[in-house]
Amino acid sequence: MTQNTTPISSLLVANRGEIAVRILRTARALGLATVAVHSDPDAGALHVRDADAAVRLPGAAPADTYLRGELIIKAALAAGADAVHPGYGFLSENAGFARAVLGSGLTWIGPPPEAIEAMASKTRAKELMRAAGVPLLDPVDPATATEADLPLLLKAAAGGGGRGMRVVRELDALKEALHAASAEAASAFGDGEVFAEPYVERGRHVEVQILADAHGTVWALGTRDCSLQRRHQKVIEEAPAPGLPESLRTRLHTAAVAAARAVSYRGAGTVEFLVTADGRPYFLEMNTRLQVEHPVTEAVFGLDLVALQLRVAEGAALPPEPPEPAGHAVEARLYAEDPARDWRPQTGVLHTLDVPGAVRVDTGFTAGDTVGVHYDPLLAKVVAHAPSRAEAVRVLAHALAGARVHGLTTNRELLVRSLRHPEFAAARPDTGFYERHLAALTEGGPDPAPAAVAAALAAAAPAPDEPLAARVGGWRNLRSQPQIRRYRAGGAEYEVRYEPGGTRLVDHPGIRVLAATPELVTLEVDGIRRMFHVKHHANSSEVYVDSALGAHTLTPVPRFPDPQDRTEPGSLLAPMPGTVVRVAEGLGPGTRVTAGQPLLWLEAMKMEHRILAPASGTLTALHAVTGQQVEFGALLAVVQEETPA
Repeated sequence: MTQNTTPISSLLVANRGEIAVRILRTARALGLATVAVHSDPDAGALHVRDADAAVRLPGAAPADTYLRGELIIKAALAAGADAVHPGYGFLSENAGFARAVLGSGLTWIGPPPEAIEAMASKTRAKELMRAAGVPLLDPVDPATATEADLPLLLKAAAGGGGRGMRVVRELDALKEALHAASAEAASAFGDGEVFAEPYVERGRHVEVQILADAHGTVWALGTRDCSLQRRHQKVIEEAPAPGLPESLRTRLHTAAVAAARAVSYRGAGTVEFLVTADGRPYFLEMNTRLQVEHPVTEAVFGLDLVALQLRVAEGAALPPEPPEPAGHAVEARLYAEDPARDWRPQTGVLHTLDVPGAVRVDTGFTAGDTVGVHYDPLLAKVVAHAPSRAEAVRVLAHALAGARVHGLTTNRELLVRSLRHPEFAAARPDTGFYERHLAALTEGGPDPAPAAVAAALAAAAPAPDEPLAARVGGWRNLRSQPQIRRYRAGGAEYEVRYEPGGTRLVDHPGIRVLAATPELVTLEVDGIRRMFHVKHHANSSEVYVDSALGAHTLTPVPRFPDPQDRTEPGSLLAPMPGTVVRVAEGLGPGTRVTAGQPLLWLEAMKMEHRILAPASGTLTALHAVTGQQVEFGALLAVVQEETPA
């Protein structure tokens, strides 16, 4: 690259979490001073600890903190920063914020405000792309839609990330879906405009990374496949997109460069396409920022895209051609969520986050950090790069399978099973993957009892000269009787029995204790020696056991159940902390409801969750109101089930 003309010396990162940490890492490597901003819940976050200086944004909600452009610019000026990097999300695609940054005499690490503006509205972007000759799906007017137009995809015009997006398969559901999509879009982006287009079944989400300088050079840095999605948000991404004919790859590159040139683009961006099952590409949108999944492109091309963003912003010119790609890279997003329970986000203390192996881990958390309710539940991105796709997939699956993640339910097991699924292994990903396979991927699989029993035995195994009572306090056993410990895991209960003195197992044929320390237990299981890592965390009753047989979270079972654990039949409890954003119209005590009817909408961690009637009957109590903040387990409403005649 040629020499820069506008040197940067101090960079403020207008973001949080893993992307802020990742940008700070490159800034440090380039010798830049760094400044973080943080909300009150993020005061002790990793990105704050990693920066040279940090400025508080008073409040907790994004609207009061990371979306307050004027506060961020004030922080940059006060801290002596001369450039602002927006990361992704928040204000990264806000043309007004970009103009304000430039107007304050700061360098904006992103495309020109005019380019952001041109692509900010998906409807306007499609008009520009049509004029540039990029293929498009024809829009559908929801007011005149017919059965022949179904299924439809409703999308927010002002933003992405799955917010304000709905698939409509029945005309009767269109009005309610439009209302819900518009409300979610308004909440997320401040703009409730939505539009409709045909929903392509079993299509592929393929995108092209572009990088442009101010001297007329535009790079197309290969393709990425991001088809494995939940709730229209990406879960597993890879580069290059597998199985594309070279002619289609060339066509996508050409269209992406045309899109960038159409808006005089500068910096890093992504042009997204939907590729039909028969190989026809259609423009979806252009993201005028760095993408979450940019590490797979970095791995394949051997580049640091953040460093290139900074150099382009300084005025440097790119070489005429990008480097040649090598190998294959796959990224998995590790979320604090429960895929088996409608992707329900999780909050709480992350006791341990340890991913072994030759993989890249981008995270905004370390052990002991708290995952709160206000932000996305992404814990980490794990990336594997290898000479072939098969090897990269295998390395990533093995690393995730061996990861130790304690304190929160995550999608780790789903990721491992997805990577090892025959359909994914055969390089045939499409956006309907989880719609078809989620139930099977979240099932218990083979009988989990043998592995869970072994984990329970390891959890209770005493160290040499340590009586079992030291491990299982609260249980008083007769000296002449086996010493007993019970654990609950995965909805089942497991009982562990040791001989008096706590040294030998009782009623567990095929298993022997070979060695035991407080954190490492060696068992012989059916003649095979296995190591079990056992972890007890302060302020947590759970015991975490990790081995080649799997990861187990064991909850000790008390001898006597707590009578307060019971709730009134038909009680609807908050499944997570969050905000009640909507109550069904006309809902109140005495209202007749039917099983599965949406009663309340709860927003948490950037996702909207419906609270459904558990049975047909009568609403006897309603404790939730719109705008109310609720804690996990809060009583929202009570439905009295009707008695069958």
